[in-house]
Amino acid sequence: MEKQLNNKVALITGGTSGIGEVTAKLFIENGAKVVIAGRSEEKGKLIADSLGENALYIKTDVSIEEDIKNSIDFTTSSFGKLDILFNNAGGPVGAPLDQLTQKHIDYGVHLLLSSVILGTKFAIEPLKDNGGGSIINNSSIAAHRYRQGDPLYSALKAAVSHFTRISGIDLAPHNIRVNAISPGAIATPIFWGGSQRANTLSDDENENKLTKLKGNLAKAVPLKRTGLPEDIANAAIYLASDAGNFITCQDIIVDGGRTGMFEEPN
Repeated sequence: MEKQLNNKVALITGGTSGIGEVTAKLFIENGAKVVIAGRSEEKGKLIADSLGENALYIKTDVSIEEDIKNSIDFTTSSFGKLDILFNNAGGPVGAPLDQLTQKHIDYGVHLLLSSVILGTKFAIEPLKDNGGGSIINNSSIAAHRYRQGDPLYSALKAAVSHFTRISGIDLAPHNIRVNAISPGAIATPIFWGGSQRANTLSDDENENKLTKLKGNLAKAVPLKRTGLPEDIANAAIYLASDAGNFITCQDIIVDGGRTGMFEEPN
């Protein structure tokens, strides 16, 4: 059976942990060549080496415009083209509303929103040169529903979802499809301090935290199972593949039914 992403080239930001790391692995298993972009240089190189010749790593801080441009230039110079951009990098950014500062806001805008806008901007020309392609933005159910994130995070993710729709219309004449994925609570180290915090713990400590987290998250959705990075990666494969070539300007919610609930679970 032909692989879904055969001969496609992808750049994945935030590719050194969680959803990004798993997506890189599954993209390669489905025939793609992948550039992993992220801040954790040691881990990024280890991941790329483990995935073989079809994976490369570039150190990238998506809060820095030049880093974003360099990651796209590196992708096209290394693999000859760009078919897929997954603007995946992110993380917690805010504080309770009465404790927010300008520093929180500036950091959040750069990490969650500017990175998506600038990634899209710099991907336009290589995607046009390639006859089109797919941009996927990582949003969140916090963009759609109250109490799924702090106010700043939620507002910025709502902006990502709306930017997805607007840019998808603008870029459609170039056969560039732009979609978002809004994950629910996915079991990743972000829940206990992010990938940097997870790297300071032993494998057993991380596994224990993950096991406890899975049990708690499963109670919060109608499907009664935990969302995993693979669930988001599979949605990204569909949107990036030819099977999704008539889908653009959409925000695909992958949350086990949580946004369909009118009351918080007991």
